[in-house]
Amino acid sequence: MDTSFQQITVDPTLAEMGKNLNEAMRILEDGHRESEEQWRHSRKDIPGPLQGSGQDVAHILQLVQNLMHGDENEDSQSHRRMQNVGEQGHMALLGHSLAAYISVLDKERLRKLTTRILSDTTLWLCRLFRYENGSACYHEDDREGLLKVCRLVIHSHFDDYSTEGFNVLYNKQPVIYQSTACRSGLGQHLCNQLGLPFSSLCTVPCNTMFGSQHQMDVALLDRLIKDDVDSGKLPLLLIANAGTPAAGHTDKLGRLKELCAQYSMWLHVEGVNLATLALAYVKSSVMAATKCDSMTLTLGPWLGLPAVPAVTLYRHEDPALTLAAGLTSSQPVEKLRALPLWLSLQYLGHDGIVERIRHASQLSQRLLDHLTKQTAITTAVEDDLNSPVVVFRFAQTNANLAESGGPLETPPSNDREIQDTLNRWLGEQLALLVPASGVDIVNLEDEGSCVRFSPLMTSAVLGTKDEDVDALAERLQEKIPVLISTLQLREVFRKEVRRTAALTYIEDLSWPGLGTVRYEMSSDEPDENKRQAELEKISSMLLKKLKELDSDLTFSTGPEFGPEKNCLYIGMATEDLDVAELVEMIAAIGREIEENSRLLENMTEVVRKGILEAELQLQKATEEKLLEEGVLRQLPVVGSVLNWFSPVQSLVKGRTFNLTAGSVDSTEPTYSMKAQSTGGSLPPTPTSARTKHRIPGQKLFRRSLFSSDCVSETSSVGQVEELEKEERRETALEGRETEVQKEPEPKAEQRGETPGEGEQEGKRELEVEGRETENPYILR
Repeated sequence: MDTSFQQITVDPTLAEMGKNLNEAMRILEDGHRESEEQWRHSRKDIPGPLQGSGQDVAHILQLVQNLMHGDENEDSQSHRRMQNVGEQGHMALLGHSLAAYISVLDKERLRKLTTRILSDTTLWLCRLFRYENGSACYHEDDREGLLKVCRLVIHSHFDDYSTEGFNVLYNKQPVIYQSTACRSGLGQHLCNQLGLPFSSLCTVPCNTMFGSQHQMDVALLDRLIKDDVDSGKLPLLLIANAGTPAAGHTDKLGRLKELCAQYSMWLHVEGVNLATLALAYVKSSVMAATKCDSMTLTLGPWLGLPAVPAVTLYRHEDPALTLAAGLTSSQPVEKLRALPLWLSLQYLGHDGIVERIRHASQLSQRLLDHLTKQTAITTAVEDDLNSPVVVFRFAQTNANLAESGGPLETPPSNDREIQDTLNRWLGEQLALLVPASGVDIVNLEDEGSCVRFSPLMTSAVLGTKDEDVDALAERLQEKIPVLISTLQLREVFRKEVRRTAALTYIEDLSWPGLGTVRYEMSSDEPDENKRQAELEKISSMLLKKLKELDSDLTFSTGPEFGPEKNCLYIGMATEDLDVAELVEMIAAIGREIEENSRLLENMTEVVRKGILEAELQLQKATEEKLLEEGVLRQLPVVGSVLNWFSPVQSLVKGRTFNLTAGSVDSTEPTYSMKAQSTGGSLPPTPTSARTKHRIPGQKLFRRSLFSSDCVSETSSVGQVEELEKEERRETALEGRETEVQKEPEPKAEQRGETPGEGEQEGKRELEVEGRETENPYILR
């Protein structure tokens, strides 16, 4: 852009403004940050006094950069969007600076300039989106255009509304119609801004028996309008969708337009599918939107333009009413809202605008092609071949269960909730693994939780490419086996836990994983508070030990504010998971922790009693010493003289405290023996029979996957047979080793020795073995 300024002769002020904006954007988008010491002294979160002498532009921009990029870890998504602004984004931002500069021109120059900007932008948009003879209203809030259209319609139906106000609405209450698929809160916002009661808002259900489940029921709408007319109300306006906010479905706009013409209603259309009107080929269902009375376009996300206004195109011939409704303004400064869009549209050009919209549509088609190859994925779009919004979800079917080798059982009654939970997990994982795809989670009334891919709203901002869609499909394919196996093993896990005495199964349908379990103590502590404290301690130690194991499973405490406490939440599972071994290990480790905890508690009491007994024995030993040596020997000076003339051979009797036995013993055996065996040791970490037969390098709780002609992976009988085969192989090996050891030794003559020498050596070996048997501690 600097080169363009140098080649073309422009106003020096405008050239300087462009250079300053480029320099400012370069500084703000620079990833370099201050050092930690400087950042700490900047006090970014503490408001300070205004500097008396002021600061230069560089310091102010540095402060703005720190505020923008200081919390990149917390707001990485917004930082990523800033990195994809591009040159067209700079043009939009330049428009805001130019609008402030142009506003200081004299009135006549300002009027001519704003008129040209407004007329050019309106003409370009009407031609791009096939909206003939239309006018445009530019507004920051995308709901503001519809609000002004409602005021226009009220003014058109009530001649005295400008003078009488709401009194003219008393006898004939206006009604605004919308479908249940409209964005939430839109109708309530209109009623609040217009001062209408909520009874003026009529929500029309979508088709429930015939047609799409996300399109407005036209027949039911017709009956509702007739009922309102018969009750003395005035049908005012109908809000239709060309791309619902959730799933991108389009209403039957042609039939709705006919119905609105019959009752003299205003038809307003909004939705993401309106962007496809700029393409060469447009679906007939979307093309019908060009005949509506008004439509709202959100060009910012469609084209990746920051801070550009939304546009509402409308048709009306009375300029006085449009002025009264606020759709037009007599203030030239208000018309400068179109300047950022005027600059951006010229920068992109017609071909650039169409190419961006076409690219987003092709991304949707590319993902649909990948999804058709996935048997466990279902789509929730009305037209798979032409929908710019792709909504899909993981669904358990007999087909994918058969492919995975699982049992074809009837899904439980809570299958819908479990699958919604797994789909929410799937959406979160895909958004995390492929952030450039822009996928998010949406809840549909009939389908439930789904993953939505809407490139028309995200690709221009995030810079989504074909490679990102391919990566999204690959990550999805990787997650499907995990979803299938987890859904299949949840029931197996529940049964295994319920047949284990020390564990309790916790039903938590909102947890995306294998399941939830709680270890139950065998203690009969009457105090509930102490019992809960002890259970919390055991659960914490159990979780710590399980995390230290060499396994691929994830263990956690679950949601922070969950209803269940002291529970162990197990994450997603793969098909080779040995559920029985997992449950057995959890119970064994829990029992070990509880036994060790109880041992420590008992040891405290044992130590206390041992100390008392040791004190009594020490007191008794002192009394015996006094009787044995006499009173004189206890005096400091006399005792020393007596001991010098007549030494006393007194044997010191030491004591030792045996923690295992809980008794105070003499230390004499310690001095008489060179080695002393310990009384006991803590039990080792428990292991199961399945763990001992692991292949080297194999993770815990994993079965070896065999060929298809072997037994089922989920069959416990097959696992037992494999273990028995392994044991038989080990026994055979041991038998062959025993036979080798029992082979007869060669005679002395064969070894080159004399018979006498062999017998004498044998006698010496027997004598040594005999001495070792008599006193094993001496020679060992």
